[in-house]
Amino acid sequence: MTESDAYPPIEAYALVGNLETCALVAPDGSVDWFPFPHLESPSILAAVLDAERGGRFRIAPSDSFETDRRYVDDTNVLETTFRTDDGAVTMTDFLPPAGRTGHPKKVLYRKLACSDGPVDLAVDLEPRFDYGRAETSIESTERGVLAEGDEERTLLESPTDLEIGDGRVTGELSLQDGDEEWFMLRCTGAEDADTDPEAALEETLAFWTDWAHSCDDGDCAFEGAWHDPVVRSELVLKLLTHAESGAIAAAPTTSLPEDIGGVRNWDYRFNWLRDAGFTVQALMNLGTADEANHYFDWFMDLCQADDPEAIQPLYSLHGESDLEERELEHFEGYRNSRPVRIGNGAAEQRQHDTYGELLLAVDEMHRHGRELDADEWERIRDIVDYVREIWDEPDAGIWEVRGGDEHFVYSKVMCWVALDRGIALATDGGYDAPLEEWRESRERIKADVLENGYDEDVGAFVQSYGSDALDATGLLLPIVGFLPFDDDRVQGTIDATEATLVEDEVFVQRYDGDDGLPGDEGAFVLCSCWLVDALALSGRVDEAQSRFETVLEYLNPLGLVAEEIDPETGAHLGNFPQAFSHIGIVNSAIYLGYVRGNETPGPAPMGIRLGDPVGLPSDSP
Repeated sequence: MTESDAYPPIEAYALVGNLETCALVAPDGSVDWFPFPHLESPSILAAVLDAERGGRFRIAPSDSFETDRRYVDDTNVLETTFRTDDGAVTMTDFLPPAGRTGHPKKVLYRKLACSDGPVDLAVDLEPRFDYGRAETSIESTERGVLAEGDEERTLLESPTDLEIGDGRVTGELSLQDGDEEWFMLRCTGAEDADTDPEAALEETLAFWTDWAHSCDDGDCAFEGAWHDPVVRSELVLKLLTHAESGAIAAAPTTSLPEDIGGVRNWDYRFNWLRDAGFTVQALMNLGTADEANHYFDWFMDLCQADDPEAIQPLYSLHGESDLEERELEHFEGYRNSRPVRIGNGAAEQRQHDTYGELLLAVDEMHRHGRELDADEWERIRDIVDYVREIWDEPDAGIWEVRGGDEHFVYSKVMCWVALDRGIALATDGGYDAPLEEWRESRERIKADVLENGYDEDVGAFVQSYGSDALDATGLLLPIVGFLPFDDDRVQGTIDATEATLVEDEVFVQRYDGDDGLPGDEGAFVLCSCWLVDALALSGRVDEAQSRFETVLEYLNPLGLVAEEIDPETGAHLGNFPQAFSHIGIVNSAIYLGYVRGNETPGPAPMGIRLGDPVGLPSDSP
């Protein structure tokens, strides 16, 4: 078996989940990634990180086959249809969403329905608890085959006899036209639970159908060629939202490489506070106010629990701060991309942009009618006061570089944003604040950035003071209101970004400077969306739409996208699917729809009301 055979392309995977954890399903019917009981928990199945030692659960035809896959309408229920020379079988994969049905959430259901037969299928379960580190015992029981590790266990309930050998569970079955059978992988806590699989499927479909965005009530903010990708992005974001805490994971995976065979492999199964502002905007405009409020309450609780200095860039989905970064040395990594990491050392970094993002989110929620109580405002005021103290210090920046702290321009701008939104909140809400001091600091930051962050020779805002490297975050300066879109320095930054960071007219690199790590990386989907936004709000609407539709062509056939795209091959790179990539898609659709006259729920998006866009059609809302 070749390396490419052992590891499907990243973009080949599908995602299912239960609002607490997720599983990646390969086109050949193999579940290759399944942490349990939560996304940030150790894995039961991790063949995506080590084809030999990671573990998998595969059901597929014994003979050669072709595969078609789809999600059932606007749901997170996956259908994989296998077609052989003799027939066809459709496998339906899902987990019931936590607390949303009367069925156990800790069961991975796999339904097989034969529409043309006969089809012979092979079953192969290789449980590897605790990232393959735990001793595993496997034995037959009255209910099926039970596998146990140190802390977790699984029970595979099967319609066919199963055999145990060499740490694997195998079986065979043959289906005729019209046959239907169920496999259930019952995880810790659900081994003996009563289940009605057909009812579980029906209720899971009903939940997702009722929850997903619908245009039944008239005009849609996402009307256009991008409507379906936006709905799929919404469904991905919901899958990455933890039902209990409301936190949203950056991705459901760890260590899928940004550089195949390289070291740029990170654990993204956590929530980055810096994602807050644009996440809230996306959620509110999608009409998912409950999720936006739940997420808002979660990060406000974190801010109230910690002094501003102690606020971390990222936390676990349960608010835990200890995210010690470790390496799984026994795993070879996806296509030999090592090290495989769990935890993330960026939690210990100083990232000053985080404070601006938090204030963006608070301001966004406030504009949608969310009032702040006295305790919440006290915490926000403390954050703004803290930003006044530290804005002129270096930090690790939004990209979490590991080559040392710098005076990053975007970090300074987001400190300005923290002051600016704090002033707006205090003024609009009548909250007590030292407004004169805040305004003075806001002006000092802006003057400093204009003097040191803009390079006359480059004709653009640069990545850090004293550098001539460009950074895609420069595209956000007008969107967050730092300067208007028609400012020559803003337009120069857009032009310089296009000339330096853009490949094949659509793919945008994060930056062109050194980040202290070896190897290359792909183009960031999120940054490509930022360019779309900047162009659309600069009046270059047709160009923005053309670029956006090209970006959407690189989504996988199921509408999912990773963190990055390889501009040369179109292959997906990095963790998959990536929340921020899908947030970028939603927000770009908001901006494009808005400048073309579509109505959006609630107040205008931040790039409209703050950045003084140009060239809007006369009938824009």
